[in-house]
Amino acid sequence: MIYLDNNATTPIDPRVAEAMQPYLTTHFGNPSSRHAFGRRAREAVDRARAQVAGLLGCRPDEIVFTSGGTESNNLALKGVCETVRGSGAHVVTSTVEHPAVSEVCDRLESDGCGVSRVGVDDNGLVTPSDIAAAMRQETAVVSIMHAQNEVGAIQPIREIAKIAHESGALMHCDAAQSVGKIETRVDALGVDLMSIAAHKFYGPKGVGALYVRDGVQLVPQMQGAGHERGLRPGTESVLLLVGMGAAAQLAAEEIEARGDLLKRLRDGLEDRLIERAAPVIIHAAAAPRLPNTCSIAFPGSRAVDILDNLQNVACSAGSACHEEGLSISPVLAAMGLPADIAGATLRLSLGRFTTARDIDAAAADLAAAVDRSRKSG
Repeated sequence: MIYLDNNATTPIDPRVAEAMQPYLTTHFGNPSSRHAFGRRAREAVDRARAQVAGLLGCRPDEIVFTSGGTESNNLALKGVCETVRGSGAHVVTSTVEHPAVSEVCDRLESDGCGVSRVGVDDNGLVTPSDIAAAMRQETAVVSIMHAQNEVGAIQPIREIAKIAHESGALMHCDAAQSVGKIETRVDALGVDLMSIAAHKFYGPKGVGALYVRDGVQLVPQMQGAGHERGLRPGTESVLLLVGMGAAAQLAAEEIEARGDLLKRLRDGLEDRLIERAAPVIIHAAAAPRLPNTCSIAFPGSRAVDILDNLQNVACSAGSACHEEGLSISPVLAAMGLPADIAGATLRLSLGRFTTARDIDAAAADLAAAVDRSRKSG
């Protein structure tokens, strides 16, 4: 199988797995213990924190470890609203956020917070002036993802952060999809809070982090023994943190080379599909995009039929088909795509283990599956 679903999750890099191995058995201590086993574990946790901070360009003590991007988003948004404004807080977000943000905003709204959801253009991009128009005196935080997980559009985070700060609000960014693919230095982006997930950049599942700029106050969402500066209690998973740290260091060292290669392979795949499976529509083609991501529609077909007809390619659909009809992706709907185009959309997301041979084989398999779908329709 040719794996083209790396935006859903990435395989663990063998070098990451190697770094984790000793912490499965030999180095099993509790990082809070004062004896030699505990000290060895604490050293590993501290090293992982420094490695993640190195990738994001921040201080190690500004990194709070969590179970992943979803928990980081919850801690950031709920923590800010409870600290800064209470139930009267206001949040500005977009209509193309991952559910790990949009569902949190829905919950905050049901609890009495105000939420403004800014739309996007037909490339999936937020317009900074729309953010400015949505700001209120009581706005506590602006939350916009760095890169859209379905179409790959990279948002103008620095400009949006400037607007947030000029209004006295904090800037949160869900960067789970961009970390390890493009530069995500917190000072360059101007963010106060940033969420990441290790399994999106060749680390293990079940671990992530929240960058919290020095001086930003959050109300913890769990109570316990005071781990992670009191923001995230619970004994640290040393094994998973070692994996995330190793993955972060590799990403920091290799990000430019990875990005260049992925863009060449992605562009090559798009060129082959334009040639072999026309007509096609590449979404967000006019926007800055993640180098590995292609969201592509094959008019006259159905994505679910294409997936059923694929022999050797693993990828995902932009919409879901149920007995009661077609469920359109909220992201594609927010971009103004008609139902037939959204329903014919696939997301192809390459990874660092994708090869030129994979691209050739995938293009042939996809073109054949599209042809079968069009003929059956």
